[in-house]
Amino acid sequence: MSLPPVLQRCGPLGLGFAAGAVMAQGLAPVAAIWAAPLALLAVSVLFLHDVRRRDKPAWAGALGWCVGTGYFAFGLSWIMEPFQIDAAAHGWMAPFALAGLAGGLALFWALAFGLAAGLGRGDGRIVMLIGCWGLAELARGYVLTGFPWAGFAQLAVPADLALRLLPWIGAPGVAVLLLIAVVPLALLRCRPVWAVAPGVVVGALAVLTPPLPAASDLDLTPQTVRLVQPNAPQNEKWLPEKRWLFVQRTLALSAGQTEAGGRPDLVVWPETALPTLQNYIADVTPDMVAALGGAELFYGIQREENGRYYNSAVVMSGEGERLDIYDKIHLVPFGEYMPLSALWDRFGVFGLAARAAGGYAPGTERRLLDTAVGRALPLICYEGVFAQDVNAAPARPDYLLLITNDAWFGSYSGPYQHLVQAQLRAAEQGLPMLRVANTGVSAVIDPYGRLRASLALNTAGALDARLPAALPPTLYSRTGDWPVLLFLLVLICVAALPRLHAKI
Repeated sequence: MSLPPVLQRCGPLGLGFAAGAVMAQGLAPVAAIWAAPLALLAVSVLFLHDVRRRDKPAWAGALGWCVGTGYFAFGLSWIMEPFQIDAAAHGWMAPFALAGLAGGLALFWALAFGLAAGLGRGDGRIVMLIGCWGLAELARGYVLTGFPWAGFAQLAVPADLALRLLPWIGAPGVAVLLLIAVVPLALLRCRPVWAVAPGVVVGALAVLTPPLPAASDLDLTPQTVRLVQPNAPQNEKWLPEKRWLFVQRTLALSAGQTEAGGRPDLVVWPETALPTLQNYIADVTPDMVAALGGAELFYGIQREENGRYYNSAVVMSGEGERLDIYDKIHLVPFGEYMPLSALWDRFGVFGLAARAAGGYAPGTERRLLDTAVGRALPLICYEGVFAQDVNAAPARPDYLLLITNDAWFGSYSGPYQHLVQAQLRAAEQGLPMLRVANTGVSAVIDPYGRLRASLALNTAGALDARLPAALPPTLYSRTGDWPVLLFLLVLICVAALPRLHAKI
């Protein structure tokens, strides 16, 4: 197989970077359905052509790194936004953060491509590529605390296909199926049957997967919730002359009756909704109680205990009594805490959201909280990205409750990509989710992962809705990522058999 002369002049590494950039257009908010299949096919052809011509795993690894760098550089460009909140202090870090994150995550793909070229043989390298690439994407969610953002399951796919598959195989399984359906097409000219057969099998699985019911057929609980989105810009949120104005806005949005009359059963505020510590909450509690009118409140706030700071969520009764509290466990590296903080202190580099040297302390217990509308699994911002964090719940909750402050992520791609991941978590578990974000997008997500109601980005408002009912436990909620991991390992072993036989 040879590439057209015009493509040969561009070089495989440059084409790989371009293909990665194109694939990133499948992520929100562009969500181009054609982007992922087209880019994956182009990368597969480049890989097969490159290893045949050079027969060196190092070249394949370089190709994988270029593809990954293009993909993550364009897909995660929002990572520069947090550094612009205080541009005078942190703005210089933005390009280094994007380059470091994109290049670092691309190392997973470089290793996958290099191993596929080295362990595979002939056209079997395509099968090895699927196994190694899928394994690299799975590992990306775990290694060094994990960062599965921009996973393949978050790429746009036709209709509701991903949402239908997520309860069975989770996001890693959807990613593997996407690779199986597209990557073998690189063999179309020489092995048409083997190129098309995997896609036919994946298509058959999709057809056999039960369709999603109509939204009008969804069961709802009798409880009503109110999601409050104050829309406080991050660069103004903590200013002494403005921060209490945002609190007054939050209180005003929380007050009042629902359209049906009466008060909501639960009011939810976003992450760090109050510009104070929980230690001093008594100063504002009377105003909170007056606004709630007897409703229960779930809100995000920071707190201090024994010199350590926590990013927390609190359940408060309508009378102002603290009923329960949860401290965020899965913190954001370099944002909420600094790995090797003593080393970074020497250079004057601190976490963006840190209140003290070293940043926040992690919570110690993942547990359910009892609320007025049922048992909730609390998730604070970054924790909604990790399927394993949700699967780590000690028991099955009635719903997922995610609060976040996406004002850090800007107004273009970050908030929408974060929302998509919340939808994945709901569909994987068959559980409804209440997602409340400071600047949006706040939403009620049904247990199939669909948005039932939402507040637009960068708008202030309150949303009243009835909480959807949970579905029975899904297969993925029982098994997690183990079946996908075992499948990938078997696939890699099978693809390696010709090479193993050659050595005997």
